[in-house]
Amino acid sequence: MLGKSANQNQKDLFRPLLKEIINMEHPLVKLADKIHWNELEKTFLPLYSSTGTPSKPVRLMAGLLILKQMYNLGDETVIEAYIRDPYMQYFCGEAHFQWKQPCDPSDLVHFRKRIGEQGVEKIFQQSVLLFKKESQEKEVCIDTTVQEKNITYPTDTKLHVKIIRKCNQIAKKENFKQRRSYSRTVKALLIQSRFSHHPKKSKEARQAQRKIKTIAGRLVRELENKLPTDRLVHYREEIERFKRVLHQKREDKNKIYSLHEPEVACIAKGKTHKPYEFGCKTSIVRTKKTGIIVGVKCFKGNPHDSQTIAESLAHHQAITSVRAKVAIVDRGYKKTNIEGTQIIKPDNGKANSEYERQKNRQRFRKRAGIEAVISHLKQRFRMGRNYLKGFIGDQINALLAAAAWNFIKWMNQYSSSFFVSFIFCFKFLFKNRSSNPFFIFSYTKN
Repeated sequence: MLGKSANQNQKDLFRPLLKEIINMEHPLVKLADKIHWNELEKTFLPLYSSTGTPSKPVRLMAGLLILKQMYNLGDETVIEAYIRDPYMQYFCGEAHFQWKQPCDPSDLVHFRKRIGEQGVEKIFQQSVLLFKKESQEKEVCIDTTVQEKNITYPTDTKLHVKIIRKCNQIAKKENFKQRRSYSRTVKALLIQSRFSHHPKKSKEARQAQRKIKTIAGRLVRELENKLPTDRLVHYREEIERFKRVLHQKREDKNKIYSLHEPEVACIAKGKTHKPYEFGCKTSIVRTKKTGIIVGVKCFKGNPHDSQTIAESLAHHQAITSVRAKVAIVDRGYKKTNIEGTQIIKPDNGKANSEYERQKNRQRFRKRAGIEAVISHLKQRFRMGRNYLKGFIGDQINALLAAAAWNFIKWMNQYSSSFFVSFIFCFKFLFKNRSSNPFFIFSYTKN
């Protein structure tokens, strides 16, 4: 059963309201009052049962997800920050200051699974709706990046060693005796496999790597032969993945780079410091003038950038209900025809007139700003390394990062506008101090 949020106006005889002890002009307070929490509750209501123990309120769980992404925290650390920060508690719907954990950190995992990609998309849509007309621009900038997965740099030997350990774990769990576990042998072979690029040790290292692969194949075959048929069914998918890793070669396509994240793709973006990145390709759609992120889409595998434009524009239209007339991209895209949208990319000054050439030059300068936005998403909003499981975890993390960018942008705009209005009022009072009865201090000339 869906739990209800506390009434923030209900007073307590022994505790003051949060409204009475915090600054109500704080940007986080204003953001909390601006978000339509009731719409989120109506959207998530069908996901809960009508009977049973009340769950945690939707505002609490959704607020924790937003705060986690905005301040680059983990599931555990956002709970710790919540306990010591009254502004976070007000943002999540509390009426009085709390000293205990609002929920277990694992509840955030269950909540993400419950609402899924569509639920997180609603949160992202709320971040876009904050800007109203500013998000309705007809010209957008599009670029792709790689959202890296939380895996180690993959090598064949690493994967083979993991297969050996997994096989030993399955044998121990199913209580059948192996002919050999090779635990000490693999440890010695790993020491021999080091410095494989050294001229004097390359031969010994290659031999050790081949032995590790042979041992991995031997243990996989032993599992298939000794496990009962009714128990083998539970591990069939995992064993098939082991076989695929053992048989894949360097030149193969759609290789497996991680046993626990088989959807990870190897993507080369031409970076000198990082030739290969392992994760999923993510497309970002940003308004040209205001810099609001209005579309985020993740893609399986490694599609060409041109193949991502149509879905990115469709997601932008679903979020804002506006079809972009112009999409500005970089040279990495091939010029494709999208119905209702003109695709523009640098073409070495082949415009029909000087006016169009100057206008396109301004567009491409604006498009370059999306590179900085992607850098902020990775460094500040947890898109640099994704810790959420599976491809759906990639989509959820990207949407939450984009929502956090929009929320922080709105808070910064509110802070700057409030500061400017305060300075304007102060100047007005100082200028009219002689005629203003509220201006206490006056200066007279001697």
